Formats: sequence, structure tokens, C-alpha cells
Amino acid sequence: MRATGAPDTIGAAATGATGSMDETALSITAHDSIHAIGAEVWDACACPEAADGGRPEDPFTTHRFLAALEESGSVGPGSGWRPQYLTVEHAGRVIACAPHYLKSHSQGEYIFDHNWAHAFERAGGRYYPKAQIAVPFTPVTGRRLLVRPGFERAGRAALLQGAILLAERGGLSSLHVTFCTGAEAETGAAAGLLPRQTQQYHWHNRGYGRFDDFLADLASRKRKTIRKERARAQGFGGEVVTLSGSDLRREHWDAMWSFYLDTGARKWGRPYLTRAFFEIAQERLRDDVLMVLALREGRAVAGALNLIGRSALFGRYWGCTEDHPCLHFELCYYRAMDFAIESGLQRVEAGAQGEHKLARGYLPRPIHSLHWLRDPGFAEAVAQYLDAERAAVAEEIEVLTGYGPFRKTDMEDHE
Repeated sequence: MRATGAPDTIGAAATGATGSMDETALSITAHDSIHAIGAEVWDACACPEAADGGRPEDPFTTHRFLAALEESGSVGPGSGWRPQYLTVEHAGRVIACAPHYLKSHSQGEYIFDHNWAHAFERAGGRYYPKAQIAVPFTPVTGRRLLVRPGFERAGRAALLQGAILLAERGGLSSLHVTFCTGAEAETGAAAGLLPRQTQQYHWHNRGYGRFDDFLADLASRKRKTIRKERARAQGFGGEVVTLSGSDLRREHWDAMWSFYLDTGARKWGRPYLTRAFFEIAQERLRDDVLMVLALREGRAVAGALNLIGRSALFGRYWGCTEDHPCLHFELCYYRAMDFAIESGLQRVEAGAQGEHKLARGYLPRPIHSLHWLRDPGFAEAVAQYLDAERAAVAEEIEVLTGYGPFRKTDMEDHE
């Protein structure tokens, strides 16, 4: 599609298609390295709220996080994730960008389209490669169409137009925008992409001053169960520590890497992240990281890795070398809630799947994605499927919310 290292100017978006700005067209370009786009330029689109030195809303779309994935070899050659970061320029200034990749498989996405791929290929089509606007290996909702403030309409439209043009030019089967915001889903649907809705479990902080305030919102039986779980977990024979920033040392990352390897081998067959990613994280990402470790006789036997955003804590990885009852719940869910309450965060997102989270106060929330399929017949079939799926997911969210642990009046407040 282009020589490695050379940016690919996809084309110019007409101002009429992207919102009236002035007579200058928008130039859309694809880059095969995040380093072709300066950190300040990227972050001005990805996290303008952090310009004052504060935390980004979404730590996963920052230049430093995406660069860590690329430099560590977690994405790039041999990974099935080939970077093609998109930028949109107006009057010589980048006003929008997107983490865009060519994919040779559907691994590490968490919005599953394996059945689509099988159906398309059984019908004689070629599903891979496809295009993906996403943060690799990260089932976390956030802005995927990253736009400087004031350019939202034009920037989002240009990024979608550019990604579709790139897919058409390359003969790709499809483009997917996963874990996008509701506003982006509406923009994409208006532009003709197919909206999809799935669900995930999140915990919301209702202004709690301490964990017991959260427990007071629960039905009596659920409250007692959680207290018993916490007591049982904390009796594992060691201590639980919460570490971030300068408190994190290389031995902590060594332990987390061993946990990650074990969990990855059991869940995915092979881990997505490389060992080098953990080394880079210690150097450049540790202020974004919250690590919760269970130590027994000074040795880490279990751990959970989270990233900290401006208003949320995002649970990412868990693992252990020893099995202890309820320790998973304590490290991944309850300590995350403790941290969110102490830090004034609005919510905890504890990763993909897991109905067991429901009993612990994590309620189902809709997750959005967008899909463009080049073949019209295939697109029509998928559209019909998605219509039925959206209705089923909405019903499932309503039913599961009713099974949550909150007292009835409090449950209604959570809806």
C-alpha cells in the first residue's frame, strides 16, 4: 500500500462533507509509526484535558501508551496488528488522529467478529486483512476518533471518511471502530456505518466516602456475602499492597509478567504483550499504573494491573502463582473500588465479560462499536443480525441489572 516509513496521503476531504470550516480542504494521511506524529501533536487530540499536566481521561490513547505497544513489538511485524495511524490536517495543523491498524486476524479485540469471518469465507470471500480503529488488547471504552476541541464534527467525519477510503483502496473486507463512545457511534451510524451494541460490567461511585458506604446501598444478604469474601481473602496468610508511580520497582513488574504469562497462556494461547512492554511501562507508564499485589513471606503470589484515568480506574490484567479463596475478588474488584473511593474517581471498569462481577456491584453497561463492510450483500446480512443483537443486549442489560446486589430503591438509581 506504501513503502515502510513513508506516510500515505489518503486524500483530501471536501469541507462540505466534514462541516463548514473555510475553503481549505482537510488532508488525511496514514503513518506506519506513532513516532511519525509528535507526542504533543497526538496528545493535543487524544487528551487535551491533560494539557495542564493532569491525568488523561483515557490513558490508553495517549502517545506514550501506543508508543510502548509499538516499541515493545506488541504491535507491528508478526503480531497481526500493522499500525497505520491516521491524521487529519487543516491549514497545516493536525486537528484529528486515530489509532488505526491493519489486522490479519481477530485476536485481541474483544468485540467478536469470528463468526462474520467464517461466514464470509464460507461464501467465498476473503475477510482478512481488515482495518481496525482501536487500542490493541484493550476492552476499554474511550474516544477512538481523537479530535482537537472545536473540530469535533469535521475531524470525526474526516477520520471515518479517510479510513473507509483506505480500506476501499486496499481491497479490505471491512473497517471496525471498537469500544468507541456513544457520541462517536451516533456519528458513525449517521455516516452509514453499522452500529453494534454489546455490554460490559462497570462499578459506579455514588459519592461514597468509604467502602462501608457502598455496602450500605446493598441488600443485607449481599452485604454480608461481600464482607465474608473480603475477610476470607485477607486471611490468605500475607498482606495486600497497592503500588503506583515511584513505589513500583522492577521486581514488581517481574512478578506481574509471570502472572500475565500464566493467565495469557490459559486464556489466549499466547500472551499479546511482550516482556519489553513491561520494561517500558516501568520507565514511562508507571505514573498511569496502579498495581495491587498479594505478598506472602515477601513474595508476590497474585497481582492485578490497572491503569488510572482522570475519572475512572481501568482493570486490565490479573494472575497468580498460588490459589487462595476470594483473592481474585479482593485484588481485582474490592481494592479497585477502595482506590476509586479514596481518589474520588467516578467508576471502575474491570475488563471484559464476567457475570460474577454483578454480585459485587458491577452493573451491565452498553458498549459501542461501528462496522463498515465493503460487500453490500454481506453488509445487509450483518445489519439484520445487529438489529436483533441490539434488542437482545438491551433486554439482557435490563434483566441483569435487576439481579444486582443493590436494594431495590438503590437499584433504580443505578439504572
